[in-house]
Amino acid sequence: MEYENVYMLGIGGIGMSALARFFLHEGKRVAGYDRTPSPLTAALEAEGAAIHYTDDVTCIPAGFRDRERTLAVYTPAVHDDHSELAWLREQGFRVIKRSQMLGILAEGKYVMAVAGTHGKTTTTTLVAWLNSRMADGSAFLGGISRNFGSNLVLGGGRRLAVEADEFDRSFLRLHPDVAVVTSADADHLDIYGTHAAVREAFAQFVRQIRPGGDLVIRQGVDIALDNPAIGVWRYAYDEPCDFYARNIRLTANGHYRFDLVVPDGVIADCTLGVPGWVNIENAVAAVATLWCAARREACSLDGERLREALASFEGVKRRFEFYVNTPRQVYMDDYAHHPRELAAALSSLRGMFPGRRITAIFQPHLYTRTRDLYREFASSLSLADEVVLVPIYPAREEPIEGVTSELIGGLLTVPWRLADREELAGVVAAMETDVVVSFGAGNIDACCGALAEALRRKA
Repeated sequence: MEYENVYMLGIGGIGMSALARFFLHEGKRVAGYDRTPSPLTAALEAEGAAIHYTDDVTCIPAGFRDRERTLAVYTPAVHDDHSELAWLREQGFRVIKRSQMLGILAEGKYVMAVAGTHGKTTTTTLVAWLNSRMADGSAFLGGISRNFGSNLVLGGGRRLAVEADEFDRSFLRLHPDVAVVTSADADHLDIYGTHAAVREAFAQFVRQIRPGGDLVIRQGVDIALDNPAIGVWRYAYDEPCDFYARNIRLTANGHYRFDLVVPDGVIADCTLGVPGWVNIENAVAAVATLWCAARREACSLDGERLREALASFEGVKRRFEFYVNTPRQVYMDDYAHHPRELAAALSSLRGMFPGRRITAIFQPHLYTRTRDLYREFASSLSLADEVVLVPIYPAREEPIEGVTSELIGGLLTVPWRLADREELAGVVAAMETDVVVSFGAGNIDACCGALAEALRRKA
């Protein structure tokens, strides 16, 4: 890339921060704006990025005001009326979206893209980890990998694992060699309008798989499959198809042992380093992806190395992340923010802790998502024994009249209460608790330390 500088609007986002780290590694000067400081922005500043938190053109560093030397990258969460974005465009800078930049960086790579309205971050991170242990490759991740300690993986070889985000149709910038579709549920309806439009976007994503490539799609996902130039493979948790798990046994602390069925055999006695049945399903998808890559390279998977890699996988921060796990008290935090994700996580917890009482804490993310899916949220959260609702996290949105967390609460079939985020630890400490889980994609993770401390005192 000919530019010396990269200026990034929304630099603290999980996808943008991975790009920022990549450019810093490449020796570029990096600066940017974000709305609020966070652990991610603090880490980027420590790595050499210059970041400010006020939408003010005068805050753009002097060295980044030369349009011949500076490339501007922005996230679609930054709106067109953002003054810095408007100024960059007016001054003739090259301004591109994050997804376009990712597409550029993917050129010449064997692209392993994971898409889906849920499950994609853990699955992408599994693909990256398995690549690192069994082949090689790089990755742009949508979460902080516990194994790598980062959302960016830089390795050798052509393999590139990327999280393909459906928000704003960003994933349509990619042309993968192998693609995973974990799900195509109704989400981001503020962008798409209808569930049919969501499914059509995923169908278009599949059409963009390169000729001779492969699609790995979860059994039961309902989208049009009309790309005749690719192989199509189905995967599932335990339903017989091309890739699935069988002989699944619960072991200690919610972990499982299982046999992994692939088209050319069985890899017996696998264990995954993170708990929960939903992660077995993610692991099946990741293994299927590597199987397709190995097949393209005219080789086969090494069963022993695969078992070792799966067992050593440590997961992703804020995905089934345990803070307390004792016989008397359990506390786990998870990024789930869609009804299907909530249902899958609560079902996994039921399997891991049979007969125990589950308290679910949920901070809805976005007014539009709450408006569109509050009935489904109530149905999923009713799988818990008790629910604590936190006010909606707005992110990029303005409030919508009549849309509050109480919309969900009014349809719950289990006891529930409302609590402000700031008082959450005290409220939960005063409750009779057993297994507690917090959910949300907003800032509820800022409460995890205080919640964990309150529950440790009761353990």
